[in-house]
Amino acid sequence: MIRLFLLFGAMVLPLAASAQGQSLGSTMDVYVFPAKGQEASQQSQDEAACYEWAVGNTGTDPFELSKQEQADAQQAQADQQAAQQAGQGSGARGAVRGAAAGALIGEIANDDASEGAAWGAAAGAVRGRRQGRQAQQQAQQQASSQSEQRSAATEEQLTNFKNAFSVCLEAKEYMVKY
Repeated sequence: MIRLFLLFGAMVLPLAASAQGQSLGSTMDVYVFPAKGQEASQQSQDEAACYEWAVGNTGTDPFELSKQEQADAQQAQADQQAAQQAGQGSGARGAVRGAAAGALIGEIANDDASEGAAWGAAAGAVRGRRQGRQAQQQAQQQASSQSEQRSAATEEQLTNFKNAFSVCLEAKEYMVKY
């Protein structure tokens, strides 16, 4: 796809074009039909004007929004990788804690700290691994939830923009569907 820029007032608008002369609306999956037989050049001007109007009224620029979606996808991937790291080493930490507690209990109970430490280390390792898995699952769920929230917010912004863009074009006597 070739990227063109349409000069509108003092603003430069990105306009994607293909060999068939794809319109601004169609680059955003908005289908615009000239209901009153408007010429292609008039439609292009009207779409550019409505694009600016929609950006101004919604605060959303769909071309910037696509960049935000890419950044959100990268953030989601980084969050998932961090979630996989959560809980690592918890089995070893649990074994150390369990050994310390077991040694203390073994010394008090039967004057044999080493046997108590061995039992405590085994129990601590099992408990630590279980807690590590739980922490990892919680971190993954949280990362997934945050990613879904960002995606939903982006989708809502895009829908609001398309609604505003459509209303403007309908006022200029075009039929609009998305």
